[in-house]
Amino acid sequence: MLKFVKNHMESISGVEIYPIISLLICFIFFVVLTWWVITAKKDYIKKVSNLPLDNQNDNIL
Repeated sequence: MLKFVKNHMESISGVEIYPIISLLICFIFFVVLTWWVITAKKDYIKKVSNLPLDNQNDNIL
């Protein structure tokens, strides 16, 4: 099965750019996510972390 996929992928011209693009997308995503976590305001994080425990907004039917 892997031999079929490898032979098929080798026949496509310019296919070697796709792993590089996917690596760049993942790297950029995690860099942006890390930057957001570092610069997030502590009040916002505390408010969002307590949302699941907040029972005041529950509507019981």
